[in-house]
Amino acid sequence: MLQAKLKLPNGLSIPRLQLGLYMMSGREASQAVRNGLEIGYLGFDCAQMYHNEREAGTAISQFLSSSDNTDGLQREDVFYTSKLNSNSVHYETIRRSIKKSVESSSLGYIDLFLLHSPYGGKEARLMSWKALEDAVDAGELKSIGVSNFGVAHIEELMASGPRIKPAINQIEVHPFNTQEAIRETCTKHGIVIEAYAPLARAMRMTHPAIVELSKTYSCSPAQLLVKWNLQHGMVALPKSIRRERMIENADVASFEISKADMGVMDGLDEKLVTDWDPTDAA
Repeated sequence: MLQAKLKLPNGLSIPRLQLGLYMMSGREASQAVRNGLEIGYLGFDCAQMYHNEREAGTAISQFLSSSDNTDGLQREDVFYTSKLNSNSVHYETIRRSIKKSVESSSLGYIDLFLLHSPYGGKEARLMSWKALEDAVDAGELKSIGVSNFGVAHIEELMASGPRIKPAINQIEVHPFNTQEAIRETCTKHGIVIEAYAPLARAMRMTHPAIVELSKTYSCSPAQLLVKWNLQHGMVALPKSIRRERMIENADVASFEISKADMGVMDGLDEKLVTDWDPTDAA
């Protein structure tokens, strides 16, 4: 599953299953990235807000040049994502912030860079997007997208006639928060959904339906939740600092959830927000 990729609207590819680095200290992120690469993860989701960009990027660079890189991976084989902390109406502020993230990662460029939230208002969102477009032209970023954008924010951006369309909208998605309206809007515009908190931060691992279906498919609740995201065509970002959990979360190729059982899981939606939800921000 870790080798599976999905083609983005711009023709570039993104790993279907990646490792989230949210709420990891610099030391934890460094070790998690190292473990992930050894296991076979090729995608890592970071952000300015996480304060571990430098450690994550350094861990990637060090692994690529080490004797542990037995597959001969090159920089272009590893997909690294970061996100802008704050939107701004000041173009140069955003450009400097992007350059700082590129420099902090020490990777030469960032594969995917997102507006982390829609906060700041329309003018700030659209100015920040223009700065991202120009950073692509400058070779600093390969692909760009958004995160936590609701239906209105997506429609606003698309109505502005962006020179580069967003490739990704990263939002919280799992069976207990299916985000159907946002997903439908993104599908309409050819935007790929990237699911953070796909395991619902372990808040529903003992839900009767999840436990029962896990038994049906001889898998763990975490594997069931990851598979649900993947079968819906999303990119999944399960987070763990434990090596055994990273292996477990990626071991989902051996089973397929039936259409009927996917329907059962779809029906569990309770609009569960496990952290924050800016999708209705003005």
